[in-house]
Amino acid sequence: MIGTGSQRNRIVDGPIAVDCSKDVRSWSLIRSLVELMVPCCVPHSMSYPPSEDAQSTLGSTITGTFFGYRKSRVSFCVQEDSGRAPLLLLEFAIPTCYLAKEMRSGLLRIALECDRPGGRAGSLFSVPAWTMYCNGRKVGYAIRRQMSETDASILKMMRSVSVGAGVLPAESKSGDGELMFLRASFERIAGSPDSESFHLINPDGNSSQELSIFLLRS
Repeated sequence: MIGTGSQRNRIVDGPIAVDCSKDVRSWSLIRSLVELMVPCCVPHSMSYPPSEDAQSTLGSTITGTFFGYRKSRVSFCVQEDSGRAPLLLLEFAIPTCYLAKEMRSGLLRIALECDRPGGRAGSLFSVPAWTMYCNGRKVGYAIRRQMSETDASILKMMRSVSVGAGVLPAESKSGDGELMFLRASFERIAGSPDSESFHLINPDGNSSQELSIFLLRS
């Protein structure tokens, strides 16, 4: 098991907490962490304070987390910060291992599209289902869902992680493999009431186009 930062190349015998906010300098290193799957364990009790209205974080920085068992569907969670309840929680149709493979290619662009309903359209975060494209390929759908007790437990284990990737200590479900995660800061940009995007921010403060998520209602 290999740690990061000042612990680089040191062998660690037990689970470690990963907080790479000062050590991860580029998207390429985050991709390396995906390949290494640095284990992370930060168990403690917590409760989420209520999140602000979704519109309050437009044009700001949010915390984005991908998580899921290796062979089962991956989820994406948007939070104002790691200590608050999700503003948005989506379940993608693709397995976590597929997403990890796309990340290793060096460019990941996820586009979520939906049709405008009749009458007044609500927030993009209220859309129940999206058609999903990954690097230009249609890969199924993304479904908005409420946070479950399992989701809350997973996010609790990652509360101390600001930026990083790894494997969480959780019991595997029927051969679904390890519980994997990737967490980073994203710049949230609202183009219009019908378009919004999230762009990974490298820990040096620069916004990156290497990992982006787009929401588009047309």
